Amino acid sequence: MTSRSRTTRAGALLAAALLSLSACGEDADAEPAAGGGEGGSDFGAITLQLSWIKNAEFAGEFFADTAGHYEDAGFTSVTMDPGPGAIETLVATEDADFGLSNAVSTAQVISEEDAPLKIVGTKFQKNPFTILSLADGGDIATPEDLVGKKIGVQAGGNETLFDALLEVNGIDPSDVEKVPVEYDPAPLIDGEVDGFLAYITNESITVQAQGMEVTNLPFADNGLPFVAESVITTERMIEEEPEKVKAFLEAEIRGWQDALADPDESARLAVEEYGKDLKLDMAKELEQAEVQTGLIVTPDVEANGLFTITDELIEQNLATLAAAGIEIEAEDLFDLSLLTELLEEKPELTELPS
Repeated sequence: MTSRSRTTRAGALLAAALLSLSACGEDADAEPAAGGGEGGSDFGAITLQLSWIKNAEFAGEFFADTAGHYEDAGFTSVTMDPGPGAIETLVATEDADFGLSNAVSTAQVISEEDAPLKIVGTKFQKNPFTILSLADGGDIATPEDLVGKKIGVQAGGNETLFDALLEVNGIDPSDVEKVPVEYDPAPLIDGEVDGFLAYITNESITVQAQGMEVTNLPFADNGLPFVAESVITTERMIEEEPEKVKAFLEAEIRGWQDALADPDESARLAVEEYGKDLKLDMAKELEQAEVQTGLIVTPDVEANGLFTITDELIEQNLATLAAAGIEIEAEDLFDLSLLTELLEEKPELTELPS
Protein backbone atom coordinates (compact mmCIF):
# COMPACT_ATOMS: atom_id res chain seq x y z
CA MET A 1 0.00 0.00 0.00
CA THR A 2 1.24 3.43 -0.83
CA SER A 3 0.24 7.00 -0.49
CA ARG A 4 -1.11 7.46 -3.94
CA SER A 5 -2.96 10.64 -3.01
CA ARG A 6 0.51 12.16 -2.85
CA THR A 7 0.24 12.60 -6.58
CA THR A 8 -3.51 13.20 -6.83
CA ARG A 9 -4.80 16.46 -8.27
CA ALA A 10 -6.91 18.56 -5.97
CA GLY A 11 -8.64 19.91 -9.08
CA ALA A 12 -12.05 21.45 -8.83
CA LEU A 13 -12.31 20.57 -5.16
CA LEU A 14 -9.50 22.95 -4.32
CA ALA A 15 -10.87 25.68 -6.54
CA ALA A 16 -14.23 25.47 -4.82
CA ALA A 17 -12.75 25.21 -1.37
CA LEU A 18 -10.58 28.28 -1.85
CA LEU A 19 -13.72 30.31 -2.51
CA SER A 20 -14.89 29.61 1.01
CA LEU A 21 -11.69 29.53 3.05
CA SER A 22 -12.42 27.81 6.29
CA ALA A 23 -10.94 28.32 9.70
CA CYS A 24 -8.23 26.04 11.04
CA GLY A 25 -9.19 22.44 11.76
CA GLU A 26 -9.33 23.03 15.52
CA ASP A 27 -12.40 22.51 17.63
CA ALA A 28 -14.00 25.94 17.85
CA ASP A 29 -15.39 25.10 21.27
CA ALA A 30 -12.11 23.89 22.74
CA GLU A 31 -10.61 25.82 25.62
CA PRO A 32 -7.17 27.25 24.89
CA ALA A 33 -4.59 25.39 26.91
CA ALA A 34 -2.10 27.13 29.11
CA GLY A 35 1.61 26.58 29.03
CA GLY A 36 3.86 26.62 26.01
CA GLY A 37 7.18 25.55 24.65
CA GLU A 38 10.65 25.97 26.00
CA GLY A 39 10.69 29.56 24.83
CA GLY A 40 7.33 30.29 26.40
CA SER A 41 5.45 30.18 23.10
CA ASP A 42 1.97 28.73 22.97
CA PHE A 43 0.95 27.85 19.44
CA GLY A 44 -2.14 25.93 20.52
CA ALA A 45 -3.46 22.81 18.84
CA ILE A 46 -2.67 22.08 15.22
CA THR A 47 -3.51 19.45 12.61
CA LEU A 48 -0.97 17.62 10.47
CA GLN A 49 -2.33 15.91 7.36
CA LEU A 50 -0.37 12.73 6.75
CA SER A 51 0.02 11.39 3.24
CA TRP A 52 -0.88 7.82 4.09
CA ILE A 53 -1.95 5.44 6.85
CA LYS A 54 -0.18 5.56 10.21
CA ASN A 55 2.70 3.23 9.51
CA ALA A 56 6.47 3.50 10.02
CA GLU A 57 6.67 6.12 7.30
CA PHE A 58 5.69 8.57 10.03
CA ALA A 59 7.94 7.27 12.79
CA GLY A 60 9.48 10.69 13.27
CA GLU A 61 6.06 12.20 13.84
CA PHE A 62 5.25 9.45 16.34
CA PHE A 63 8.48 10.14 18.21
CA ALA A 64 7.83 13.89 18.15
CA ASP A 65 4.48 13.25 19.78
CA THR A 66 5.54 10.53 22.24
CA ALA A 67 8.80 12.18 23.31
CA GLY A 68 7.15 15.55 23.83
CA HIS A 69 8.95 17.42 21.04
CA TYR A 70 5.73 18.97 19.78
CA GLU A 71 4.84 20.05 23.30
CA ASP A 72 8.34 21.41 23.93
CA ALA A 73 8.07 23.44 20.74
CA GLY A 74 4.88 25.09 22.01
CA PHE A 75 2.00 23.01 20.67
CA THR A 76 -0.73 21.92 23.06
CA SER A 77 -1.56 19.02 20.75
CA VAL A 78 -0.91 17.80 17.22
CA THR A 79 -3.67 15.82 15.53
CA MET A 80 -2.31 13.52 12.82
CA ASP A 81 -4.99 12.84 10.24
CA PRO A 82 -4.13 9.80 8.10
CA GLY A 83 -4.32 9.81 4.32
CA PRO A 84 -4.95 9.30 1.59
CA GLY A 85 -6.78 12.49 0.88
CA ALA A 86 -6.64 15.83 -0.88
CA ILE A 87 -3.62 16.96 1.12
CA GLU A 88 -3.02 20.19 -0.76
CA THR A 89 -6.68 21.14 -0.53
CA LEU A 90 -6.79 20.60 3.21
CA VAL A 91 -3.69 22.68 3.79
CA ALA A 92 -4.59 25.43 1.31
CA THR A 93 -7.95 25.91 3.03
CA GLU A 94 -6.28 25.70 6.45
CA ASP A 95 -8.33 22.72 7.50
CA ALA A 96 -4.86 21.34 8.22
CA ASP A 97 -2.00 23.55 9.35
CA PHE A 98 0.70 21.41 7.76
CA GLY A 99 0.73 18.51 5.34
CA LEU A 100 3.15 15.88 4.07
CA SER A 101 3.19 15.64 0.29
CA ASN A 102 5.74 15.69 -2.53
CA ALA A 103 7.11 18.14 -5.04
CA VAL A 104 5.11 16.79 -7.98
CA SER A 105 1.63 16.85 -6.46
CA THR A 106 2.23 20.17 -4.70
CA ALA A 107 3.65 21.82 -7.81
CA GLN A 108 0.77 20.50 -9.87
CA VAL A 109 -1.83 22.09 -7.61
CA ILE A 110 0.10 25.37 -7.36
CA SER A 111 0.47 25.51 -11.12
CA GLU A 112 -3.07 24.50 -12.05
CA GLU A 113 -5.08 25.96 -9.18
CA ASP A 114 -2.88 28.82 -7.96
CA ALA A 115 -2.90 27.25 -4.50
CA PRO A 116 -1.13 29.42 -1.88
CA LEU A 117 1.27 26.66 -0.81
CA LYS A 118 4.99 26.22 -0.30
CA ILE A 119 7.34 23.37 0.60
CA VAL A 120 9.27 24.45 3.69
CA GLY A 121 11.40 21.32 4.18
CA THR A 122 11.48 17.65 3.21
CA LYS A 123 11.98 14.28 4.87
CA PHE A 124 12.69 12.19 1.78
CA GLN A 125 15.57 13.50 -0.35
CA LYS A 126 14.87 10.66 -2.76
CA ASN A 127 11.32 9.78 -3.69
CA PRO A 128 10.25 6.15 -3.09
CA PHE A 129 8.35 5.61 -6.36
CA THR A 130 9.32 2.49 -8.27
CA ILE A 131 8.16 0.10 -10.94
CA LEU A 132 7.92 -3.13 -8.99
CA SER A 133 8.22 -6.45 -10.80
CA LEU A 134 8.87 -10.08 -9.96
CA ALA A 135 12.40 -11.28 -10.62
CA ASP A 136 11.06 -14.45 -12.25
CA GLY A 137 8.41 -12.47 -14.13
CA GLY A 138 8.73 -9.05 -15.73
CA ASP A 139 12.14 -8.46 -14.08
CA ILE A 140 12.12 -4.77 -15.03
CA ALA A 141 15.57 -3.54 -14.03
CA THR A 142 16.10 -0.78 -16.63
CA PRO A 143 13.76 1.67 -18.36
CA GLU A 144 14.28 -0.25 -21.62
CA ASP A 145 12.81 -3.33 -19.93
CA LEU A 146 9.45 -1.53 -19.87
CA VAL A 147 9.07 -1.96 -23.63
CA GLY A 148 6.48 -4.59 -24.49
CA LYS A 149 5.34 -4.92 -20.87
CA LYS A 150 1.99 -4.48 -19.12
CA ILE A 151 2.39 -1.99 -16.27
CA GLY A 152 -0.22 -1.45 -13.57
CA VAL A 153 -0.63 2.28 -13.03
CA GLN A 154 -3.05 4.08 -10.73
CA ALA A 155 -5.13 6.88 -12.24
CA GLY A 156 -4.38 10.55 -11.57
CA GLY A 157 -1.01 11.89 -10.56
CA ASN A 158 0.64 8.47 -10.66
CA GLU A 159 -0.22 8.22 -14.33
CA THR A 160 1.35 11.64 -14.86
CA LEU A 161 4.51 10.38 -13.17
CA PHE A 162 4.60 7.20 -15.23
CA ASP A 163 4.21 9.16 -18.46
CA ALA A 164 7.10 11.36 -17.35
CA LEU A 165 9.22 8.27 -16.67
CA LEU A 166 8.68 7.16 -20.25
CA GLU A 167 9.36 10.66 -21.57
CA VAL A 168 12.69 11.21 -19.81
CA ASN A 169 13.91 7.77 -20.87
CA GLY A 170 12.91 8.18 -24.51
CA ILE A 171 10.35 5.38 -24.50
CA ASP A 172 7.40 5.57 -26.90
CA PRO A 173 4.19 5.28 -24.82
CA SER A 174 2.72 3.04 -27.52
CA ASP A 175 5.39 0.47 -26.71
CA VAL A 176 4.11 0.01 -23.15
CA GLU A 177 0.63 -1.11 -22.12
CA LYS A 178 -0.77 0.77 -19.13
CA VAL A 179 -3.26 -1.25 -17.11
CA PRO A 180 -5.53 0.59 -14.64
CA VAL A 181 -5.05 -0.73 -11.10
CA GLU A 182 -5.69 0.31 -7.52
CA TYR A 183 -3.06 0.15 -4.79
CA ASP A 184 -3.11 -3.55 -3.95
CA PRO A 185 -0.26 -5.33 -5.78
CA ALA A 186 -2.41 -8.43 -6.32
CA PRO A 187 -2.46 -7.91 -10.13
CA LEU A 188 1.34 -8.21 -10.10
CA ILE A 189 1.34 -11.30 -7.90
CA ASP A 190 -1.40 -12.89 -9.99
CA GLY A 191 0.47 -12.26 -13.25
CA GLU A 192 -2.08 -9.82 -14.69
CA VAL A 193 0.65 -7.21 -15.12
CA ASP A 194 4.42 -7.40 -15.57
CA GLY A 195 5.13 -4.33 -13.45
CA PHE A 196 3.33 -2.25 -10.86
CA LEU A 197 3.78 1.41 -9.90
CA ALA A 198 4.59 1.22 -6.21
CA TYR A 199 6.61 2.51 -3.29
CA ILE A 200 9.96 0.89 -2.59
CA THR A 201 9.18 1.23 1.13
CA ASN A 202 5.75 -0.38 0.93
CA GLU A 203 4.56 -2.78 -1.78
CA SER A 204 8.07 -3.91 -2.58
CA ILE A 205 8.54 -5.06 1.02
CA THR A 206 5.04 -6.53 1.19
CA VAL A 207 5.55 -8.68 -1.91
CA GLN A 208 8.98 -9.82 -0.75
CA ALA A 209 7.45 -10.85 2.57
CA GLN A 210 5.31 -13.33 0.63
CA GLY A 211 8.46 -15.15 -0.42
CA MET A 212 8.85 -13.61 -3.88
CA GLU A 213 12.06 -12.11 -5.20
CA VAL A 214 11.41 -8.65 -6.61
CA THR A 215 13.10 -6.23 -8.98
CA ASN A 216 12.74 -2.47 -8.54
CA LEU A 217 13.11 0.35 -11.06
CA PRO A 218 13.33 3.41 -8.77
CA PHE A 219 12.15 6.66 -10.34
CA ALA A 220 14.76 8.66 -8.40
CA ASP A 221 17.60 6.73 -10.05
CA ASN A 222 16.07 6.68 -13.53
CA GLY A 223 15.53 10.26 -14.55
CA LEU A 224 12.88 11.47 -12.08
CA PRO A 225 14.49 12.76 -8.88
CA PHE A 226 12.16 14.76 -6.66
CA VAL A 227 11.63 15.26 -2.95
CA ALA A 228 8.82 13.51 -1.09
CA GLU A 229 7.24 13.51 2.34
CA SER A 230 7.73 17.25 2.12
CA VAL A 231 6.28 19.63 4.69
CA ILE A 232 3.80 21.99 3.05
CA THR A 233 1.98 24.96 4.53
CA THR A 234 0.37 28.16 3.32
CA GLU A 235 2.01 31.38 2.28
CA ARG A 236 -0.09 33.08 4.95
CA MET A 237 1.35 30.85 7.66
CA ILE A 238 4.89 31.58 6.48
CA GLU A 239 4.32 35.32 6.39
CA GLU A 240 2.12 35.80 9.45
CA GLU A 241 3.17 32.97 11.79
CA PRO A 242 6.81 32.22 10.98
CA GLU A 243 7.65 31.19 14.56
CA LYS A 244 4.94 28.52 14.43
CA VAL A 245 6.43 27.13 11.23
CA LYS A 246 9.91 27.08 12.76
CA ALA A 247 8.59 25.43 15.93
CA PHE A 248 6.90 22.71 13.89
CA LEU A 249 10.04 22.07 11.85
CA GLU A 250 12.11 21.87 15.02
CA ALA A 251 9.79 19.26 16.54
CA GLU A 252 9.80 17.29 13.29
CA ILE A 253 13.59 17.29 13.07
CA ARG A 254 13.96 16.18 16.70
CA GLY A 255 11.41 13.43 16.11
CA TRP A 256 13.28 12.16 13.07
CA GLN A 257 16.61 12.32 14.89
CA ASP A 258 15.02 9.93 17.39
CA ALA A 259 13.46 7.70 14.72
CA LEU A 260 16.66 7.30 12.74
CA ALA A 261 18.47 6.32 15.92
CA ASP A 262 15.95 3.62 16.82
CA PRO A 263 14.27 1.74 13.95
CA ASP A 264 13.02 -0.95 16.35
CA GLU A 265 11.05 1.60 18.34
CA SER A 266 9.91 3.24 15.11
CA ALA A 267 8.31 -0.04 14.08
CA ARG A 268 6.87 -0.66 17.53
CA LEU A 269 5.25 2.78 17.69
CA ALA A 270 3.60 2.13 14.31
CA VAL A 271 2.41 -1.40 15.07
CA GLU A 272 1.46 -1.20 18.74
CA GLU A 273 0.41 2.41 19.22
CA TYR A 274 -0.33 4.78 16.36
CA GLY A 275 -1.33 2.14 13.81
CA LYS A 276 -2.58 -0.48 16.23
CA ASP A 277 -6.01 -0.67 14.57
CA LEU A 278 -4.43 -1.43 11.19
CA LYS A 279 -2.97 -4.83 12.14
CA LEU A 280 0.42 -3.89 10.71
CA ASP A 281 3.14 -6.50 10.40
CA MET A 282 6.09 -5.83 12.71
CA ALA A 283 8.72 -7.31 10.38
CA LYS A 284 7.48 -5.23 7.46
CA GLU A 285 7.38 -2.03 9.50
CA LEU A 286 10.89 -2.61 10.80
CA GLU A 287 12.22 -3.16 7.30
CA GLN A 288 10.39 -0.04 6.13
CA ALA A 289 11.96 1.98 8.94
CA GLU A 290 15.39 0.75 7.86
CA VAL A 291 14.88 1.10 4.10
CA GLN A 292 13.56 4.65 4.28
CA THR A 293 16.72 5.76 6.06
CA GLY A 294 18.43 5.63 2.67
CA LEU A 295 15.83 8.04 1.29
CA ILE A 296 16.19 10.44 4.21
CA VAL A 297 19.93 10.47 4.91
CA THR A 298 22.11 11.40 1.94
CA PRO A 299 25.55 13.05 1.77
CA ASP A 300 23.80 16.41 1.45
CA VAL A 301 21.79 15.76 4.61
CA GLU A 302 24.92 14.65 6.42
CA ALA A 303 26.47 17.98 5.45
CA ASN A 304 23.47 20.26 5.97
CA GLY A 305 20.95 18.55 8.25
CA LEU A 306 17.57 16.86 8.06
CA PHE A 307 14.78 18.47 6.02
CA THR A 308 17.22 20.63 4.03
CA ILE A 309 17.13 20.77 0.22
CA THR A 310 20.16 21.88 -1.78
CA ASP A 311 19.98 24.23 -4.74
CA GLU A 312 21.17 21.38 -6.96
CA LEU A 313 18.35 19.13 -5.78
CA ILE A 314 15.84 21.91 -6.36
CA GLU A 315 17.06 22.19 -9.95
CA GLN A 316 16.68 18.43 -10.36
CA ASN A 317 13.13 18.72 -9.05
CA LEU A 318 12.32 21.44 -11.56
CA ALA A 319 13.66 19.28 -14.39
CA THR A 320 11.47 16.40 -13.24
CA LEU A 321 8.45 18.67 -13.06
CA ALA A 322 9.11 19.93 -16.58
CA ALA A 323 9.25 16.32 -17.79
CA ALA A 324 5.85 15.80 -16.15
CA GLY A 325 4.48 18.84 -18.00
CA ILE A 326 4.46 21.10 -14.92
CA GLU A 327 6.11 24.47 -15.44
CA ILE A 328 6.90 26.27 -12.18
CA GLU A 329 9.64 28.46 -10.76
CA ALA A 330 11.63 27.43 -7.71
CA GLU A 331 10.40 30.39 -5.65
CA ASP A 332 6.79 29.44 -6.37
CA LEU A 333 7.25 25.96 -4.93
CA PHE A 334 9.96 26.18 -2.25
CA ASP A 335 10.50 28.53 0.68
CA LEU A 336 13.33 27.25 2.87
CA SER A 337 14.04 30.58 4.55
CA LEU A 338 12.51 29.63 7.91
CA LEU A 339 14.31 26.28 7.99
CA THR A 340 17.57 28.11 7.29
CA GLU A 341 16.88 30.53 10.15
CA LEU A 342 16.04 27.67 12.51
CA LEU A 343 19.23 25.75 11.77
CA GLU A 344 21.32 28.88 12.20
CA GLU A 345 19.67 29.54 15.58
CA LYS A 346 19.92 25.91 16.73
CA PRO A 347 22.84 24.22 14.99
CA GLU A 348 22.40 21.10 17.13
CA LEU A 349 19.44 20.29 14.90
CA THR A 350 21.84 19.51 12.05
CA GLU A 351 23.32 16.59 14.00
CA LEU A 352 22.50 13.06 12.91
CA PRO A 353 22.48 9.95 15.09
CA SER A 354 25.73 8.01 14.89
